[in-house]
Amino acid sequence: MLTRRNFILSMSALAGSGAALACPAPQADGAAHSVLMLNAACGDAETPNVFEPAILHVNPGESVTFLPTDAGHNSASKRGMIPEGAAPWNGALDEALTVTFTVPGIYGHICVPHYEWGMVGLIVVGGDLHNLAKAKKVRHPGSARSAFRTLLKQLEA
Repeated sequence: MLTRRNFILSMSALAGSGAALACPAPQADGAAHSVLMLNAACGDAETPNVFEPAILHVNPGESVTFLPTDAGHNSASKRGMIPEGAAPWNGALDEALTVTFTVPGIYGHICVPHYEWGMVGLIVVGGDLHNLAKAKKVRHPGSARSAFRTLLKQLEA
């Protein structure tokens, strides 16, 4: 699993070599996946505060660990954007959080401090889009509105 220390060491090595900085791939190990919480998009410093990947597909019963690769981030479920019967979550800032997804459907998640700036993501469990229409009706402030709209459109494609 990618640790914060290993990520920093790998980025330091790349920076010292003159290579273009690129983010390591989030880990997927059997039934465990990871989502990186970053200050800037991989390969695009002009896009601040992102989850990588922004959309993750998992099977029911699989876990996702949200990794605070950069400081100042968390992951929290977005009210109205998780399937009925699913448990909400709200991780602490700068701490890894593992969530096991058992209810199929779309789960919207946000970084609380950067939500209005568009730091949002989606977890799709079991390929089930039954709550897509409900998720599309949720209102969002600032840049989160267009960020979620873009991600939800990608699911429809």
